[in-house]
Amino acid sequence: MNEIKTIPIGKLLRADNRQFVAGCRVKELETPALGALVKVRLQDQSEVYGLITRISISDDGLVRQLASGMSIPPEYAADNRHNRNLPVEIEVLTLGFAQDGKLYHQLPPRPPLSLDVLYLCDDAELVRFTGHGKHAYLRHILRLQEMPVEEILVSHLTKARQAHEAAGNHDWYPQACEQLVILLREDYPRLTTVLDALSAMD
Repeated sequence: MNEIKTIPIGKLLRADNRQFVAGCRVKELETPALGALVKVRLQDQSEVYGLITRISISDDGLVRQLASGMSIPPEYAADNRHNRNLPVEIEVLTLGFAQDGKLYHQLPPRPPLSLDVLYLCDDAELVRFTGHGKHAYLRHILRLQEMPVEEILVSHLTKARQAHEAAGNHDWYPQACEQLVILLREDYPRLTTVLDALSAMD
């Protein structure tokens, strides 16, 4: 297994085989984004890969007090954002895992554990994971319920397309679109919505 060269962005709060949630501080929030590929390394050195599907910032007692004031001194807001552990949560959809040097676009045998570190994958790892097989991981994204699937797909595919084209693989994105058509061939209204969203990328 290669040494981790990715960026730590948080620690897991809870998880199951299909999804997990990590917490982070606001200053770490500059790194992750909707649709980004992330991973967690388990104790047995296998890795669970996922896609960021939601980033939420909850309030707390101090935030409520500051927000209810007539005016907030800039230094108070800066201290609250950069020095305190605000309740920022990153929700991740599981896309696959790596074990014994092999990639699988399937749900992992076991989920990560609480306090495992969440890492943001770099472009090389993004190309490696998304370029494996025949885009089978996309089926996991399409199963999302009550989520902006089209927006998540656009965010993810934009980043993945840039990474693949920078690596010289210009066929990856057309092939990904072909796989989406195959996966959604029985759901024409949703297929139309997804293709309309993806057309904004061109």
